[in-house]
Amino acid sequence: MAVTDEPLALTTGEDLVVDRPLGVFTRPQGGKGWRDWLSTVDHKKIGIMYGVAAMFFFVVGGIEALLIRLQLAAPDGQILSADVYNQVFTMHGVTMVFLFIMPLAAAFANYLIPLQIGARDVAFPRLNALSFWVWLSGAIFLNTSWIVGGGGADCGWFCYSPNSGLAFSPSHGVDFYALGLQIAGIASLVSAINLIVTCLNMRAPGMSLFRMPVLTWMLLVTQFLLLFAIPVITVALFLLMFDRLFDAQFFNPEAGADPLLWQHLFWIFGHPEVYIIILPAFGVVSEIIPTFSRKPIFGYSFMVFSGIAIGFMGWGVWAHHMFVSGIGPLSVWAFSMSTMFIAVPTGVKILNWLATMWGGKLRFTTAMLFAVGTVAMFTIGGLSGVTHALAPADTQQTDTYYIVAHFHYVIFGGGVLGLMGGLYFWWPKVFGFMLNETWGKVHFWTMLIGFNLTFGPMHVLGLQGMSRRIDTYSPGFGFAFWNLIATIGAFIIALSVVVFFLNVWKSRRDAPHLPAPGPDPWDARSLEWMIQSPAPEHNFDEVPIVESDDEWWHRKYGYDENKNVVRIATIEEATQKGDAVGVHLPAPSFWPLVVALGLPIIGYGLIFNLWLCVLGGALVGLGIYSWALEPVDDPDADHDHGHDDHDDDDDDDDGEGAEAEMADATAGAEEGAD
Repeated sequence: MAVTDEPLALTTGEDLVVDRPLGVFTRPQGGKGWRDWLSTVDHKKIGIMYGVAAMFFFVVGGIEALLIRLQLAAPDGQILSADVYNQVFTMHGVTMVFLFIMPLAAAFANYLIPLQIGARDVAFPRLNALSFWVWLSGAIFLNTSWIVGGGGADCGWFCYSPNSGLAFSPSHGVDFYALGLQIAGIASLVSAINLIVTCLNMRAPGMSLFRMPVLTWMLLVTQFLLLFAIPVITVALFLLMFDRLFDAQFFNPEAGADPLLWQHLFWIFGHPEVYIIILPAFGVVSEIIPTFSRKPIFGYSFMVFSGIAIGFMGWGVWAHHMFVSGIGPLSVWAFSMSTMFIAVPTGVKILNWLATMWGGKLRFTTAMLFAVGTVAMFTIGGLSGVTHALAPADTQQTDTYYIVAHFHYVIFGGGVLGLMGGLYFWWPKVFGFMLNETWGKVHFWTMLIGFNLTFGPMHVLGLQGMSRRIDTYSPGFGFAFWNLIATIGAFIIALSVVVFFLNVWKSRRDAPHLPAPGPDPWDARSLEWMIQSPAPEHNFDEVPIVESDDEWWHRKYGYDENKNVVRIATIEEATQKGDAVGVHLPAPSFWPLVVALGLPIIGYGLIFNLWLCVLGGALVGLGIYSWALEPVDDPDADHDHGHDDHDDDDDDDDGEGAEAEMADATAGAEEGAD
């Protein structure tokens, strides 16, 4: 397997040198100020806002993790009281799952899906804005429980009944948990519907489903998982809310109810949730590895169908979280088998990534290092997960630190490392400047080392019998050494995050003094690289006509009579110039933000005073009514700016504008082809 640092060009055949003159491509001017960000319906800006907010909550969840590790660094820890420790580890889990990695994946989905399928925007731009503001309002509402709710939720991120009842959690922390996640769930549901319609109806001419990039496919499967999983957790949260606020008895065994109902509802959502987190990272890795291996992805169809299989089979494994709950031997057998079977499509992906790299001309950029690290770490997490399919082993491992280790190798090792690689890969496309590669590699190695030092020892601690969710332990159990190592590792992870933010700051500072990276600094393969960086507000000057897989690569390269790869166009020649005219942009709107602001007010009303619900409901009603009366097109947009292949019926949120947009784009593109 050859390794090289020369410029990327080769896919098959002989070596080629990329003709990529630096400094040819100029950066567009800045935005219109903070009001533009509050009212924007541009999918790219919404993706950026998702990413920035997600990284903020990554820091919040990381601080909570450091407090946990400080408490457990030595026996008889006194950093936190038992009650505060319960709140911190609960909010750490909730923050990392719902407020960091899910919205970070949403950032990639919002920014990249329209670009990768050749669309001007998502199907429903204002609904897209609504999804972000609703998610952010729910995230802020959830964390205000520290200030006005008497502390955070204290029942674990899974919030098992009866621990979540008033008898064991008398503060309002669990109320904020139930309502905050319902608000965030609305955002996920709205976004899922929007992105599904976008993928199915907004593709460029010739972009069949099986010409979509693997990333778009994995994000599409993720949206279907959200579409069906969010209602399940919503039902559970509604029942919990009514139990706590209105004295219902849905989980009270004394009233004839069954507390296992919560576990079933939560894990029917919770195990597809794992794949909601992992599949976007799988898609990111499937874009990075082919680019830096100079080869197309090995077994494209297998990669797509294995992702679909993972999404489908993910619904049939939830009860392996409940093997010790007394569900019965037949159920244990059935879910043991399904847990074994789901390893098959996952293994297919790992083998295809390895086959893509095998024989490739590898270039280990920071993005490629994160991608390879993702494959390695997720494989470890997957192997430890297969042990949970064996009911006797699972019975011993349940509620020990072995489970914590496995979960983090899957979610952090698979999800976080993969998405971090995606940040380095698409950063120049989003912001128009490169992140420093030297600092990026320092970031990768410190994060990888810290990750393994933190969670590797937890396998040992779990097999030694250390229970999870305990706030301290006695010296005589022999847990001290590995807990100290895990704590050191956690602070190394924190150092790696600091390195990342320093890299962003330094790269942004140095960018004006360095050559612009151009539209395609990596010699990549998919359509988002054929437009200027940062992407123009209208995305494409002309909607591209797709004639093959990896359409952008085939616009740069062809084959000679000996089947060797030859360049047929330079990047500059093949790139759209960003000077379209006649593109109608959807109107910006403040009303999605107004609607989103009303939802947490309703939440506060349910907890503290029902009259606040009236105020919040009025705000939501006002926002929806005013939204319905807004014009379709942006009245301030320059509609004569570029190639006129659209009419006035643009992205209306009732779907008619989206269909008209696509029909006009298709007709214009086909006319150009003729």
